[in-house]
Amino acid sequence: MPSFGFALPHSLLAAALMALSVSACQPIGADASDNDTENWSCETQNSPFSYSICRIDTNALNSERYSLQLFWQSSASEQPLLTFDNVVATLPDNQTLSFAMNAGMYNENYAPIGYTVIDGKEIRALNTKEGGGNFHLLPNGVLWWYKSGKVKITESNALNEQLESGKAQPWYATQSGPMLVINNEIHPQFNPDSTSLKLRNGAGVCSDGSIQFVNSDEPVTFYQFAALFKDDLNCANALFLDGGIASALYAPSIATHDKKEMGVMIGLVENKN
Repeated sequence: MPSFGFALPHSLLAAALMALSVSACQPIGADASDNDTENWSCETQNSPFSYSICRIDTNALNSERYSLQLFWQSSASEQPLLTFDNVVATLPDNQTLSFAMNAGMYNENYAPIGYTVIDGKEIRALNTKEGGGNFHLLPNGVLWWYKSGKVKITESNALNEQLESGKAQPWYATQSGPMLVINNEIHPQFNPDSTSLKLRNGAGVCSDGSIQFVNSDEPVTFYQFAALFKDDLNCANALFLDGGIASALYAPSIATHDKKEMGVMIGLVENKN
């Protein structure tokens, strides 16, 4: 092939280098050209600790293109789906899973232990009982959303009142605990000097109109994890989903694909039609 040599003006060369630099910073996944970063994105961060984060703009959920969904059982067999791979396999050809993570705590049969609603059907009743473990480190809460896509995180007793009055009508819901941030305040039982370090994942409803899903890539305390949502992400309400060996993330745009087995999963689905 013939080669032609010529010199670019300095301004054009600078612009070309800048465009190349910006392009190199974009998330790259299986279908990078379709990664609509204005509506959703995933990235990794190193401060105040190492974590992976995926966000979805709430306005995007009002469209027919995107939907936030919960996944638990196969419709064909009613067996738990267990893995992100199985979720992907059950989606229609015109849909893709943009990102997903585990959506709460489960028992030995991979069934959810807290309030769960999928496609408007209540799978598990709201659990407001006292008990041991992280789930019962009260107050706990519920990540839920209307059929229209409007997402909320609500303390469990407050949601119970809304359910009884008919003010809340969840199309999807997953209960877990503890709450991380409650109306701009860190959970009152979290100790800033705690030494209990674990991998953790959770979600927050934030002031910029986004839902932020975070998976810590190194062990952190509850207080550190909650402070990230409150101080760095500006989330007025945030909920701990799970931690330790149960913490899992599927985010092909940042080359993350956990293969763990789990109970209910939450994911952003894009309709390609």
